[in-house]
Amino acid sequence: MDASPEPQQKGGTLVLVRRQPPVSQGLLETLKARLKKSCTCSMPCAQALVQGLFPAIHWLPQYRLKEYLAGDVMSGLVIGIILVPQAIAYSLLAGLQPIYSLYTSFFANLIYFLMGTSRHVNVGIFSLLCLMVGQVVDRELQLAGFDPSQDSLGPRNNDSTLNNSATTLIIGLQDCRRDCYAIRVATALTLMAGLYQVLMGILRLGFVSTYLSQPLLDGFAMGASVTILTSQAKHMLGVQIPRHQGLGMVVHTWLSLLQNVGQANICDVVTSALCLGVLLAAKELSDRYRHRLKVPIPTELFVIVVATIVSHFGQLHTQFGSRVAGNIPTGFVAPQVPDPKIMWRVALDAMSLALVGSAFSISLAEMFARSHGYSVSANQELLAVGCCNVLPAFFHCFATSAALSKTLVKIATGCQTQLSSVVSAAVVLLVLLVLAPLFHDLQRCVLACIIVVSLRGALRKVKDLPQLWRLSPADALVWVATAATCVLVSTEAGLLAGVFFSLLSLAGRTQRPRAALLARIGDSTFYEDAAEFEGLLPPPEVRVFRFTGPLYYANKDFFLRSLYRLTGLDAGHSATRKDQGPEVGVSNRSLADGKDLGSVSSGAGLVVPLAFGFHTVVIDCAPLLFLDVAGMATLKDLRRDYRALDITLLLACCSPSVRDTLRKGGFLGEEQGAENELLFPSVHSAVEAACARREELLAADSAL
Repeated sequence: MDASPEPQQKGGTLVLVRRQPPVSQGLLETLKARLKKSCTCSMPCAQALVQGLFPAIHWLPQYRLKEYLAGDVMSGLVIGIILVPQAIAYSLLAGLQPIYSLYTSFFANLIYFLMGTSRHVNVGIFSLLCLMVGQVVDRELQLAGFDPSQDSLGPRNNDSTLNNSATTLIIGLQDCRRDCYAIRVATALTLMAGLYQVLMGILRLGFVSTYLSQPLLDGFAMGASVTILTSQAKHMLGVQIPRHQGLGMVVHTWLSLLQNVGQANICDVVTSALCLGVLLAAKELSDRYRHRLKVPIPTELFVIVVATIVSHFGQLHTQFGSRVAGNIPTGFVAPQVPDPKIMWRVALDAMSLALVGSAFSISLAEMFARSHGYSVSANQELLAVGCCNVLPAFFHCFATSAALSKTLVKIATGCQTQLSSVVSAAVVLLVLLVLAPLFHDLQRCVLACIIVVSLRGALRKVKDLPQLWRLSPADALVWVATAATCVLVSTEAGLLAGVFFSLLSLAGRTQRPRAALLARIGDSTFYEDAAEFEGLLPPPEVRVFRFTGPLYYANKDFFLRSLYRLTGLDAGHSATRKDQGPEVGVSNRSLADGKDLGSVSSGAGLVVPLAFGFHTVVIDCAPLLFLDVAGMATLKDLRRDYRALDITLLLACCSPSVRDTLRKGGFLGEEQGAENELLFPSVHSAVEAACARREELLAADSAL
C-alpha cells in the first residue's frame, strides 16, 4: 500500500484529506469477470473446488493417528450405541418403520464425514425434524385414504388397512401399502428439503439462518418438545386414540387422552413408570458426576436390552396386549426415486423443514467451532446437510440435521475429528445387518419413554424465561409467542410466528430507540445522559441530543417528537407561526448564513436575545447507524426550522457512512468548508465551537 500524505493543517487544526476512490467497474463488467473466474478450468482450481466440497480430503492426510484415533474411536462407539435405541424410538415420531431410522443414521454419518466442516457436530435423526416429518406423513396418509391412527410399528397385519370413509384411492396406491406410502411421502419431503438447502448453499445464503434468533430457536424447541411429549403420551399409557391434525392438535390430543384414560394398558403404564424412573435417575446422576465419568453411561441401551428380554420371555404382547416394535428386517432395500407428484404436494412443508434443519445445524457448528478454536463455513454446512438429505432420500431415509445432545456426548467422550462418525456408522451397520431382528419384542412404551427423556434439556429451558425477561422483554416475547403458537396451533405456524415477532421486535427497537439530553462529566470532554447520572454540567445555552438508533422512515416522527420534548421547543410549529407574523417575539435574523455559523448579517443588534434559552442544538450521531431518504429530509427540514428561529444545528461524531450520506444528500451544501462548519469529530468540539462563536457575536455586538 502506498504511503499516505500527512494530514494537512488549516488554521492550526488538522484537516483530513479524503482518498480518491478506485474506479469501480460497471455491473455488467463485474458479472463478466466473476463468470470468467468461475468458469476458468485449471488443475489448481479443480483441486480447490474438490477440497472445498469435500473437506475430508484436506484434513485426512494431516490426521494425527496417535493423538486423535483413541478419542475418535471411543466417541464413535458411544454415539453408535446411543444411536440405535434413539433411531428405533424416533421412528414413532416420524410414523415410519424403525429400519428407515437406522438407514438415516447410517448414511447421514458417512456423508457428513466427507462434507462437513465441523469437527464435533453429530448429524443424524433429530426429534424436532422427526415430528415435522411425522405430521406431513400423517396428513398425506389421510389424504391417500389410509387410516392415520394405525401406527407403522407393530405386526404387519395392519399394513394394508385403509380408511373405509375414503371413497377413492390415489392412482398407483393399489400396490403400495401404508408403510410403503409413508416412506414415499417422507423421502419426497426429505429430497425437497435437501434441494432447498443445497440451493441455499450454492447461492451463498448461509447468513439467512442467522435471522432465526436464539430466543426463537429456544421457543420453537420448547413448543415442539411439548408437542412431541403429547404425541408419545398415548404410547406410554397404551391407549388407542385417533391422531389429530391441524389447529389445536395438542389440546385435542390431551382431551382424547383424558376421555380414554380408563382404557389404559396396565402393563404399559407400569413399564413406562419404571423406565421413566430409571432413565431420569440415570440422567441426573450422569449430570451430577459427569466430570468423574470418562464415558457417559448408555442408559438407553441398557433399558432397551432389559425391556426386550423381559417382554420376550414374559410374553407381554400376547399375555397383556402390550404393543411391541414388531419385525425389523435386516439388510438394505433397493434404492428408489422419490415420487415427483408427492414432492410437488409437500414442497411448501419442505421449506420450513429445510429452514429449521439448516438453522440448528449452522448454529451448533459455529458454537462448537468458537469454543474449540477453529472456523466453519456456513455455506458449506448448508451443502453438507443438504446432501445428507438429498442423497439418502433415494435410499429410504428421511430428514436429518445436527443434534445437540449427541454432539455434547461426542465431545465428552474425546471426539477430535469427524472420523468418529465413520465408527458410529459402522455400529449402525452392524445392527442393520445382524442385530435388528432382536428388537422384535421391544415395547413401544419403552421407546416413548426414551423420546420423552431426551426432551428434558429442551423442556428445562422454560426456567430461563424469567432471566430472559429481565434481560430483554422483546426476546422473551419472541420466545413465548413461538412456543405458544407451536403448542396451540402447529409447529409450522410457530416458526412463522417466531420470525414475525422477531422482525417486529427488531422494528420496534429501531422505531422507538432511547433519546436523551447529554451533559458534561465534570471538566472532562465526555458527555452522558443527564437524566441517568447525577452531578453532570449542562453546557450553557447549548442542547446536546442523543438518538440511539438509525434515522429512517419508520422513526423520523419519533425522532422529532423526542427532540422537541427534551428541548422544550417544537421547532416546526414555532417556525410556521413565525412565518405567519411577528407575534412570536423572535427576530427574523439568523445567527448564521448558509453555513449556519458563518458570517453575520450587518446592522445594529447583531445578537438576537435567546427566546428559547439556547442558541445551538448539537446532535450526537455516534449511535446513528444510517440515514435513509426520509431521515435526510427530516434533518434538512429541522435545520431549516431552527435557522428560522435563529438556532444553529450541528452534528457530532458522524460515522463515515453517515457523512457520505449527508454529503450525497445535499445536507452540507456546495460551499467550500461547509463540512468542517457543520460536522465535528466530538460532542465537546461542537459545543466549544458553538460557545466560541456565540462569544464572538456578543463581542462584536458590544463593540457596536
